[in-house]
Amino acid sequence: MLYSEKVMDHFEHPRNVGMIEDADGIGEVGNATCGDIMKIYLKIDHDIIEDVKFKTFGCGSAIASSSMATEMIKGKPVSEALQLSNKAVAEALDGLPAHKLHCSVLAEEAVKAAVDDYYSRHNG
Repeated sequence: MLYSEKVMDHFEHPRNVGMIEDADGIGEVGNATCGDIMKIYLKIDHDIIEDVKFKTFGCGSAIASSSMATEMIKGKPVSEALQLSNKAVAEALDGLPAHKLHCSVLAEEAVKAAVDDYYSRHNG
């Protein structure tokens, strides 16, 4: 089988899908080559990620990576979200096929973009 059970689970039952109307930080990244676009919304209170939602237009691996990344940062301090690596996302999914590893990279970049957006709005 090409994909792990965890990838399939997060693809078929993604966690934290949607958007946050009054998000404290929004990160959008895309990869024109593969057509995957990821948008992550953060709700932050006292430097803790209270809520996180995502909207991803892309393949199963992109959706699974987004879902897993949101699960990994929910309830965590913002500083910890910045430490999220694509390797950690891929490992949490029990691995991704080599040609799909860019999906976990997008998830990492989307989280970091959302945190950057939060900092630019609140520390300006």
